[in-house]
Amino acid sequence: MRYFALFSFLLISLAISAQGNADQQIRKLLAEQEAAWNRGDIAAFMKGYWESDSLMFIGSKGVTYGYKATYNRYMTTYDSPEKMGQLKFTLLHVNPLAKGVYQVVGKWQLTRTVGDIGGYYTLLFRFIGGRWVIICDHTS
Repeated sequence: MRYFALFSFLLISLAISAQGNADQQIRKLLAEQEAAWNRGDIAAFMKGYWESDSLMFIGSKGVTYGYKATYNRYMTTYDSPEKMGQLKFTLLHVNPLAKGVYQVVGKWQLTRTVGDIGGYYTLLFRFIGGRWVIICDHTS
């Protein structure tokens, strides 16, 4: 019984520790996404997203459901280095909404030879499988 209690305590401690610095982990994930984009690596950029059919991406062309569909959307919309350009995220708010759920609001800017574009985004993060992932992305 003592070992079970100790094991349970350790698991709970690890989970609390992993979620305790959520703000820092989320900011790091977004910095990694920005770096991946800027080296033209959409596959690495997508590591920030929840690999699930329940992932939701809302953009100018409507709602895209699922990780694979979102990945394919990025691959077809940004199919050249000229279209990808250089990405810059500016975080405006990183807010906890509930245990294991964060909302991030920010600005994005693509500096490109084919014309700069930018806008705002709202991301919902959940702590799933020991890491923070984007479960919903609304980008305008």
